[in-house]
Amino acid sequence: VEWTGASSDLAVKDVVLITPEDYKLSQNYPNPFNPTTTIEYTLPIASQITITIYNVMGQEVATILPLQDKPAGTYRVQWNGLDKSGNRVASGTYFYTMRFGNFTKTKQLTFMK
Repeated sequence: VEWTGASSDLAVKDVVLITPEDYKLSQNYPNPFNPTTTIEYTLPIASQITITIYNVMGQEVATILPLQDKPAGTYRVQWNGLDKSGNRVASGTYFYTMRFGNFTKTKQLTFMK
């Protein structure tokens, strides 16, 4: 409810509340994968995001989407199974994390040779 003070009329305006749950990080496909996999994500509003791959020990393997300003929408990025040095990663389980603001969302993926 908003009162302008100019008259005795009240106006009701829609308020949009964005929560971390409105940011979507989908399961990669195919999973398990070889040689590439696709990761889809949705942003409800323009945001700065990054997507990083980690191994099971929590070590950063690759950054597939460096920090970028993105408008609201649904996007897809691909990971080719290479680490940040350009070497093929070992078969196994990895985690991909999308960071936006002070929040993160993480999913698991499997690479098979």
